[in-house]
Amino acid sequence: MRKGCIVGCFLVFIFFINCSLSQLRILSLPSQIERIEGYASLRVRGEQGTARSKFSFLFQFPNQGRIEVSNVFGKTLYQIIIEKRGAFFLIPSKKVYWEGEEEEIIDIFLGFRLNFNELVSLLSGQWSGEGMDLREENWHEGWILEKDALGRIIRGRKEELRFEVKDFLKNTSVVRLLTFQHPLSSGRLKILAINFNQLLRKEAFSLAFLKDYERKTWAEIEEILNEKN
Repeated sequence: MRKGCIVGCFLVFIFFINCSLSQLRILSLPSQIERIEGYASLRVRGEQGTARSKFSFLFQFPNQGRIEVSNVFGKTLYQIIIEKRGAFFLIPSKKVYWEGEEEEIIDIFLGFRLNFNELVSLLSGQWSGEGMDLREENWHEGWILEKDALGRIIRGRKEELRFEVKDFLKNTSVVRLLTFQHPLSSGRLKILAINFNQLLRKEAFSLAFLKDYERKTWAEIEEILNEKN
């Protein structure tokens, strides 16, 4: 009986959270974007089948990012940290990590390679660089981007990757829903919550905890992920 009540309360909580997020609104974008923080759902179809997850994200310009991916029950599957020192793929439940190039780790996340700036732009819809302290000029070189009558990016492609924005947050250029296609994967990404220039949590990008983690090869990390599946 007690267990049933707990499960019921949890489902009610999730229901109200989802209702709240569905009312997402942004009145205006800040003139200078320093940080982007939010929550999204992701569906990726690849060689291994279709995977559904939710993830939180925090980006601070010019080069720091943190992503936490969880399953539909809210259990953390893995984390990604990108910063000046490098990029890290972590499994907190096992206290293990792998260090690689940021494009390699983003490839694991989405099924195709992007750099930090491209990932931020895909998630936020902000491709011009105006108001954002990006880490290099001409970072979007090689992209062919299509705008609508309001000047918002609605489609883009680079090499074999294509994306299309299906919906924006009302009266903004911020993405609400997009789809993507690549020979190795395809999928759908929906922004559930997003905020700009929120106060940064203390040590949000700290890697001090790695001293308690064991470094693994990617083959070893894959074994652990396959065990979870």
